[in-house]
Amino acid sequence: MRRRLVGWFLLAELAVYLLFLWLDLFCGGAGSAPVKYAAIALCFFFSLYGSVRGGERLVTAALAFTLGADTFLLLLDARYLAGVLLFCVVQGLYLARILRENGGHALWPLRLGLFAVALWVLRRLGMLSLLNGVTAFYFNNFLVNVIQSLSLRGLRLRLFSLGLALFLCCDLCVGAFNEPGLVPSAVYSFARVGMWLFYLPAQVLIALSGLPDPVLRGLDDENQ
Repeated sequence: MRRRLVGWFLLAELAVYLLFLWLDLFCGGAGSAPVKYAAIALCFFFSLYGSVRGGERLVTAALAFTLGADTFLLLLDARYLAGVLLFCVVQGLYLARILRENGGHALWPLRLGLFAVALWVLRRLGMLSLLNGVTAFYFNNFLVNVIQSLSLRGLRLRLFSLGLALFLCCDLCVGAFNEPGLVPSAVYSFARVGMWLFYLPAQVLIALSGLPDPVLRGLDDENQ
């Protein structure tokens, strides 16, 4: 893969990023959903090309499920349970990558313990439902994935860890946006734009983390 292609990918994503932020900030989000979806599709196809050239196939698979989830949650704005379940698969694939790279454990006692606490909190708040329960399972596993990814070393895996952290910031904004009664009005206002402020950079970094090693080594050498 030529480094020039990486540059064109980043320029294209930046252009789309600025476009949908402008639509969100000044047009109330009208017409931004297809633009956002196209940006995620571009991440997937870029990663697919990279994996064919020797890059990380787990990332490409995860981005494929991410695109599927966004089909429901963003493009169709329907079947939210299906979308969250697909994101559960995404986090499962990212966990597989983390465990393969650091040789550690999945920390299932911690994951299940956090899930049990989340279910208890949802019940106390009167918000326990199938969708919220699955969302809690997804988020708790995501949180532990981010924590475990901090121990990863190497340029590719540092990009991956940073991408996961920004992805988590996006999901925190999604939670604040969907439950405005639980957060201050200023937080709600930021979350409306903050979701995608974090989300696309996260997916771009994750896509870059799946590039073949020679490409990233070359980019790293150019920056030194």
